[in-house]
Amino acid sequence: MAGVKQPSDKSHFILPDLGEGLVEAELISWKVNPGERVKEQQTLCEMQTDKALVEVPSPWTGLVSELCGGAGDIIKVGAVLVRYKIDAGAMASAPAKASGCVSASVAAAVNAEGDQGTVVGTMSGTLDVGSRFARRDAEHLTANAGAASANGAKALATPAVRGVAKKLGIDINRVAGTGRGGRVTASDVEVFADRASASPSGGAATAPRAIPAPVPLPPVDADGVAQRIPFRGVRRKIAESLTRSIQTAVHFTVTNEADVTALDARRRESSKVVGRKISMLPFVMRAVCAALRRHPSLNAIVDDAKSEILIKGVINLSMAVDTDSGLMVPVLHGADQKSVLDLADGVKRLADRCRDRTISREESLGGTFTISNVGSYGGVFATPIINYPEVAILAVGRAREQVMVKDGRFYAGLSLPLSLACDHRVVDGAEGARFLNTVVGFLEDPAALLG
Repeated sequence: MAGVKQPSDKSHFILPDLGEGLVEAELISWKVNPGERVKEQQTLCEMQTDKALVEVPSPWTGLVSELCGGAGDIIKVGAVLVRYKIDAGAMASAPAKASGCVSASVAAAVNAEGDQGTVVGTMSGTLDVGSRFARRDAEHLTANAGAASANGAKALATPAVRGVAKKLGIDINRVAGTGRGGRVTASDVEVFADRASASPSGGAATAPRAIPAPVPLPPVDADGVAQRIPFRGVRRKIAESLTRSIQTAVHFTVTNEADVTALDARRRESSKVVGRKISMLPFVMRAVCAALRRHPSLNAIVDDAKSEILIKGVINLSMAVDTDSGLMVPVLHGADQKSVLDLADGVKRLADRCRDRTISREESLGGTFTISNVGSYGGVFATPIINYPEVAILAVGRAREQVMVKDGRFYAGLSLPLSLACDHRVVDGAEGARFLNTVVGFLEDPAALLG
């Protein structure tokens, strides 16, 4: 890239967009120190998004001069993450990599507009910072904003970004997007707001924005505290996700029990055939897939930003996995196309990747229905919280032996408790009960389930 203007002596590495719709990430730990020389693609830090732990690499070789933030800090997308000196020629060679060449238009923009850049990439365990390099300039954003508004086009943005724009009092349709496919990112909105407020004519700002007073928190009794644990990482993301679900979805729960005596006998036979133990969970997953085909309204997500219910044509089962870091929810894609053995292998693979923190963001996205196996820890019935924006979640309890009655005769059978929570905005109570009855029917008829 001859002719590209070199960075100044001191450069800023701005936190890129770590995934679709994310506006911030939590800094978990630094992997470098101030004054340390780093190489291109060397890991700078670990950051926790709402779905995965991400390693953020350096986009170039240089000397780290300042680390902006500490463990537990929430870093906004577009904020300065690292300040450091760049080796001469580093920026000229970095974009020429075959893995992510810079287009001529981007190169011209960098050459014409200056030296500070935003690195935008995709996330799959480790961030790829070589895919695009372009400066998000405030003047560029506001110059294009009028054209975007004049065309009358509706801005492409996620609900989270629209929430940021609403909070700042910005008409998001006036903001030029720099994200993938022209999407408006949170940093686009913030830069637009800063530029508008600084403009003598007021720009897009219509009136001074009132800042709501923070709600005072209740006092906390600190007497007798044995340990203080920072509320961060996966645990904080879980709290944020659950709070969003409770505040958005209208929960109701219906319960039932399935006589899995015959199914358990088939499960034991299958375990002997394959030479390893198969749990009841993959059989339940297969029953859920079959039931979702008959009750598609539960295989859906809600797009609250557009006030739409999206019925999915694919069945991707999300699974709640307990780890040392907290609850994680990976997704088994195309679950309805898999055999019981494939489901068992998929569950183990994803659970292992969650526990050793190698799960990728792609393996945590796209779920259409969630299953939580509370029975593995001794639970019976539950009132599970929906994995928003999905509309339903099934909690599977611990199968237990008990006296049952059938055709007027007593017998010792195995009962499996099931608890289904649905979003009442989408699923009526009767439909939720019918779906759960369909699941029970498949579990009590192994021939129909496995045929």
